[in-house]
Amino acid sequence: MADRLRRTDRAVRPPDTSADTLAQAPPLVFAGEVDQLRERLAAVARGEALLLQAGDRPGARAALSAASVRDTLRTLLQMSAVLTYAASVPVVKVGRIAGHYPAPRTGDPGLPTRTYQAAASTLNLVRAFTTGGEADLSQVHAWNREFVTASPAGQRYEAVARGIDKALAFMKACGTDPAGLRSVEFYAAHDVARLDYASALTRTDSRTGAPYATSGHLVRIGDGDRPPDEAHVGFAARIANPVAVRLGPATTVDEVLGYVDRLDPDREPGRLAFALRLGAERVRDLLPELVEKVTASGARPVWVTDPETSSGAPGFDDVLDEVRGFFDVHRSLGTYPGGIHTELTGDDVARDRERPLDLAFRVAEFARGPEPEPRPGSGSGP
Repeated sequence: MADRLRRTDRAVRPPDTSADTLAQAPPLVFAGEVDQLRERLAAVARGEALLLQAGDRPGARAALSAASVRDTLRTLLQMSAVLTYAASVPVVKVGRIAGHYPAPRTGDPGLPTRTYQAAASTLNLVRAFTTGGEADLSQVHAWNREFVTASPAGQRYEAVARGIDKALAFMKACGTDPAGLRSVEFYAAHDVARLDYASALTRTDSRTGAPYATSGHLVRIGDGDRPPDEAHVGFAARIANPVAVRLGPATTVDEVLGYVDRLDPDREPGRLAFALRLGAERVRDLLPELVEKVTASGARPVWVTDPETSSGAPGFDDVLDEVRGFFDVHRSLGTYPGGIHTELTGDDVARDRERPLDLAFRVAEFARGPEPEPRPGSGSGP
């Protein structure tokens, strides 16, 4: 099957000796990890978890370094800690760090191999950081405390930070020190801009005989402004990885239902995600029909808001309004707001980490929802 996928892609693009080399290279991720992510995403689709996706801004081509990978991961972990506390559910962490393959016009025959090498180095660093103490929850919360203290909006976030303080103190008092507080699961997403790269890294799983794209745990297609072409949809339909399709305001309901039928014919939660770039001014108008029609089809995709790339480079108020609209629509329909995608990079810590952390604390407010009204007779006062 994997060989057939590579032959299919070569019918679309000229042969590339780099692709032949990658076909013999070790996988970047493993089939068992991909299956685990599908299970986690199924929980998100059922409303039992949240998805946090993050990655470099489009066009960011910073040199790989341990410091940049660490700082990007640190920001994502800080956001995750806040969302976990606010929503009281696990947060599935997916980083768009498994290599960005530029558009075909680059014309650089050595680029596939360099992309693979950079992705392998990045994933090795991530695995080391997430199991070597960098992901310790107490340390992550200490970083969040520093952010709250320094942030101009720190007073607004103090209640959430204080609540996490109390939760950690309670667990410590109970003698609870689970290993899960010191390490985390982390998954890699790969944007499939070039099929020859992803196809060359497709492997047949010895357990099941199913093909897996080992270029990343989660495969992302489309760009929100243009629908994915037939070759990309066909590739995504044949692999066992979970697939995220990016949708924009011009995407029609019929197109979305077509993706459901092609990519999730068995209606399996955890297989399909939709990343929405609808814009703050249109999300409340466009999203209800999409969710209602997809739900009526029997599918249970993960719905993800991607507000930072809607309508170019939106201001922070527009980003917040789109996220708020996303949560409001799902609550009104009784469906699940699955998660959020944000842009971040570790290259300029002072500038680039403030906005995503601000966003995490604000999303925490949306995720918690309105405080319940006290019931008569439920108070403890006189």
